[in-house]
Amino acid sequence: MLTVPVRQLGESERRAVERLLDLDPFAGAQVAERISARGLAWWRAEGRILGYGTRRNLESICWLGGNLTPILATDSAVAAFAEQLSGEERLCSSIVGRADAVLGLWERLADHWGPARDVRPNQPLLATDALPAIPADPEVRRVRPSEVHRLFPAAVAMYAEEVGVSPLADDGGRAYRRRVEDLVRAGRAYARLVDGEVVFKAELAVVTRRTAQIQGVWVAPQWRGRGIASAAMAAVVRDALLRVAPTVSLYVNDFNRPARRVYERCGFHPVGTLATILF
Repeated sequence: MLTVPVRQLGESERRAVERLLDLDPFAGAQVAERISARGLAWWRAEGRILGYGTRRNLESICWLGGNLTPILATDSAVAAFAEQLSGEERLCSSIVGRADAVLGLWERLADHWGPARDVRPNQPLLATDALPAIPADPEVRRVRPSEVHRLFPAAVAMYAEEVGVSPLADDGGRAYRRRVEDLVRAGRAYARLVDGEVVFKAELAVVTRRTAQIQGVWVAPQWRGRGIASAAMAAVVRDALLRVAPTVSLYVNDFNRPARRVYERCGFHPVGTLATILF
């Protein structure tokens, strides 16, 4: 029997939420960035924070917005969150977070929210706080606002390849283009261009005071196998550590051996395992 009910948290409990997020700065980075920018009021944050635990002792939280992300979710918290969510229509496009919590939620929610389009149960979460030991590619740099039209096709190709659906499907890509433009404007998009074409790209998709999280790593198909990725990633990691955050983090599919070798060369080490359920 669940003795502690799940409740929606508001701005008055922001400090307690931030304390929990500080305990898991890598797996909770996306939620931490959102709360830092917009707080806990659902009409500003475009999502809700559910809490598990007493008001004096908040134990676990769960972000529910475009995706569902449990943070520090104990077994009892997973059961409580699932009980709460099973009565709601699924609006999120994915469940992502620490593997034990995500897979526990999915075991309980599959009958209500299924089927999933893809289940990725083992995604190593990696981080580093040291400058890469390998040389950085001097041709990799931050993308200029005038170059968004060059970056956008590469970003679409990466998304379709990684997620399995096109970001152009729902609204012709307008929302996704705005996201790319925002990252470029913030100095968080990197690329190497050859004759005006993007041959490597990556973004600091999430930035908090604790970490800069790299996503969207992509090498143009015709450039794969040439060994450009390690030096290119080294350039991104180096700039992020010197300019943006004290650590750099990312997560990768366990079956992507080439990418894992690149990240290892750049000094990344394991800090946990994530899982993702895609709808």
